[in-house]
This record gives sequence, C-alpha cells and structure tokens, in this order.
Amino acid sequence: MARFDREATDADIEALIEFARSRRGVEFYVEPETFATDTTAVAVAHDGEWTRRRVGSPAVIGRVARDLALPVYDVQLTGYPPRMRAYNERRRRAESGGLA
Repeated sequence: MARFDREATDADIEALIEFARSRRGVEFYVEPETFATDTTAVAVAHDGEWTRRRVGSPAVIGRVARDLALPVYDVQLTGYPPRMRAYNERRRRAESGGLA
C-alpha cells in the first residue's frame, strides 16, 4: 500500500512510553492503518490529555501496553473515551478566552 506518511520510529514508541509513565490512568487506543497513514495509537490519561503517535502495527502497541501493564483498545470497537473529548473542549474554551 502506498503511503503519504512516514513509518513509525523508535522515537514514536518512546514518546508514548514517556507519556504513559508521566501521567496517571493511561489507556492506549489503536487506530487502524489507512491509505495515508501507518497504524497509530492514542494514549489517553485520566484527565483526557492525549497524544497520538505512529506505532507500525497493533502488535507493537500491544507489547508496550503489556510491558507497562496498561490497557489497550481497538478504537473501531470502543470509540474514544468521553474524557478525551471533554479535554479537547476545555482546551478550546481556554484558547478562546472562555468565549466558546
């Protein structure tokens, strides 16, 4: 499959690990490979803060989650957690000066 995006790197995986180690209640959500992007994972903390990185395959983030004793979900089956949307909304309001 042709890609417009770059492949996952060790730095991507390390960023997810660092995020998970520096925050409470982290869960991983695997996003499927698309025509334009590699498989990605979103790490979501207890307060909804999140980060997305390329992982290459679901197996890679599965190993990371297992090593960190954290849950991993298929976003196509579970959707994103409500706390992630709430976090995004709080950030939008803060950036607009509370006018949104």
